Amino acid sequence: MQALSACPSKGESWFIPQLSLELSSSLKTNARRRRKKIWGISFPVSHGTSSGFLLLSSATVVVGCGSCCGRPKCDLGCKFPSGYSKLKVACFCNPKKSSVSALVSLEQQVMGSEYLIEESNSKDSLSGNLDDVKAGENKSDDDEQEIKEEDVSKEEDGERESDRIDVRALAWSLRLAKTADDVEDILKDKGEMPLQVYNTMIRGFGRDKLLDSAFSLVMWLKKKKEETNGVIAPNLFIYNSLLGAVKQTEQFGEMEKVLTYMAEEGVVPNVVTYNTVMAIYLEQGQATKALNVLEEIQEKGLTPSPVSYSTALLAYRRMEDGNGALKFFIDIREKYHKGEIGKDADEDWENEFVKIENFTVRVCYQVMRCWLVKDDDLSSKVLKLLIEMDNAGVPLGSAEHERLIWACTRGEHYIVAKELYDRIRERRFEIRLSVCNHAIWLMGKAKKWWTALEIYEDLLDKGPKPNNMSYELIVSHFNVLLTAARKRRIWKWGVRLLNKMEEKGLKPGNKEWNAVLIACSKASQTSAAVQIFRRMVEQGQKPSIISYGALLSALEKGKLYDEARRVWDHMIKVGVRPNLYAYTIMASVFSGQGKFNMVDTVIHEMVSSGVEPTVVTYNAVISACAVNGMSTAAYDWFHRMKVQNISPNEVSYEMLIEVLAKDCKPRLAFELYLRAQNEGIRLSSKAYDTVVQSSQVHGATIDVRLLGARPRDKRDKVQK
Repeated sequence: MQALSACPSKGESWFIPQLSLELSSSLKTNARRRRKKIWGISFPVSHGTSSGFLLLSSATVVVGCGSCCGRPKCDLGCKFPSGYSKLKVACFCNPKKSSVSALVSLEQQVMGSEYLIEESNSKDSLSGNLDDVKAGENKSDDDEQEIKEEDVSKEEDGERESDRIDVRALAWSLRLAKTADDVEDILKDKGEMPLQVYNTMIRGFGRDKLLDSAFSLVMWLKKKKEETNGVIAPNLFIYNSLLGAVKQTEQFGEMEKVLTYMAEEGVVPNVVTYNTVMAIYLEQGQATKALNVLEEIQEKGLTPSPVSYSTALLAYRRMEDGNGALKFFIDIREKYHKGEIGKDADEDWENEFVKIENFTVRVCYQVMRCWLVKDDDLSSKVLKLLIEMDNAGVPLGSAEHERLIWACTRGEHYIVAKELYDRIRERRFEIRLSVCNHAIWLMGKAKKWWTALEIYEDLLDKGPKPNNMSYELIVSHFNVLLTAARKRRIWKWGVRLLNKMEEKGLKPGNKEWNAVLIACSKASQTSAAVQIFRRMVEQGQKPSIISYGALLSALEKGKLYDEARRVWDHMIKVGVRPNLYAYTIMASVFSGQGKFNMVDTVIHEMVSSGVEPTVVTYNAVISACAVNGMSTAAYDWFHRMKVQNISPNEVSYEMLIEVLAKDCKPRLAFELYLRAQNEGIRLSSKAYDTVVQSSQVHGATIDVRLLGARPRDKRDKVQK
């Protein structure tokens, strides 16, 4: 609930009637003293940035008089209870109040007399919220003062028990009240009490979620207005407290009822009333209505308070309209600099304006964060708002920049993260290493590996010093690039990546070296593979079986059979155990040399070491025979494969058909094609064309119809 300001302005005075009960002027201190809480009319008095409470006598009533203040609207509607005659005057010069926060200000009630509130030991007290009776909704050092005293001496004219009001006990007795009659049954013997007591209880009911009790008390006050001819009647402060109770209990549907009561009673709302209504609309999720209330404040000729502006900014936050919040602040700033607002002497506008500016930055930051966590890609909106904030002279701070980078988690956010990162570097903000690592990770996710490398280079050049996480992230990005180079056989790219890693102080491991070796092997770049293997050893890396396999494959493709044999012997010597791939490569090497006895030896060693030959092994032998034009040997190994109960696949048939066709054996190629069909193996269009063309070239008579329809080319796309 928003707070009402009841402090007198410059030159005004409060007239305070003296009661018969006064606190002792001297407070003694010893071990037996007990704690008492004093409910007093407490005025926050600000001088510059410091403020304090001025506690009046414990038995005084405050009356605001339009004639004495010089301002008719200053009348608080408070009445003198009978027997209160003596007056004391307290003057306040140039009071200023400062909002406790950007959204909630301290509401000061100056309506009734000050009573001594005794601390009750009864278990029937209202919940802890009513234990501390205070003038404002927010606790602060100024809201409550505790004194320790051994004894309060009685005044010479006597002290009556009836002068003491235990507000907690009184509120507890009203906690179950549902109607005005229920309140009458409890308060009928209590006599007249100042409105401050009722106002305090309504606040307590709001905090304890007892809205029925609050409404019952207000209805009783309305009834008393008729019975006392307006001596006791609910006023603006009572209704503002009731609105606050509606907000605290979250029974927002009762707001219209309170506003209707005010209209019926002729109570004119003030800025605090409208602020509370705005807050209720926000709680209901109706941000647009809250902004409309702000316009209504100005239409009514009232001056919005800092709380009004802060609540409006919060409405833009709820609407996730960062641009609207920024434009709203720019308008406020322009009016403030022109002197159109900030004239109220009761407000420390210099301090409040700074709070509003900071709150605007906070709202814009929160809105951008919301945009980043949405499913839709709103990166462009974030970038636009960042630029507008810079142009408006209200940029984000370092902490907000870092938090927004953390909010960037999807690949499409990379552009926002990079912009925020560049801003931090350009403005020479300190940046945490964890934020840099997150940016490196995000760039990799967005496949912006070179950008990730730039961030890593900044860590090396500008700091903070990269850690193991930084190193592992950037190496993982290189692994992705090297894997892509391996799959696409872009061996030159792989070599450049290795060079770049070494240039930046990153030490490639076996995984990185092997990726480049495989890329060179697939691209049949024998000399490049040999060079990479040599560099790998020179860098202190121990080659694995994958490294040797890639090198053997490159040497085999380059027909460097003797070199391959020497590498094989070295591999066995250093204790690297061959795998299926390495055995297969060596079988292919010996086949290329025509040393089929060595091929038999390799296959025998495979079986002895527990590595069973597969169709890939026999295909390698057949392929080597085909490349070297040894069709008879290829046909022989084809049959040996079937004897070993290894079923030939599509590759086996196609390679053998090709070598037979080249060796002027079209009839045998034709028979192999038919055999593949009978075994349910679908050969490619290339094998079909090879059989047909070979029979035509060599004049072989074959029935082409037995071959069936020409297979669809694998490169042809099937139209769906």
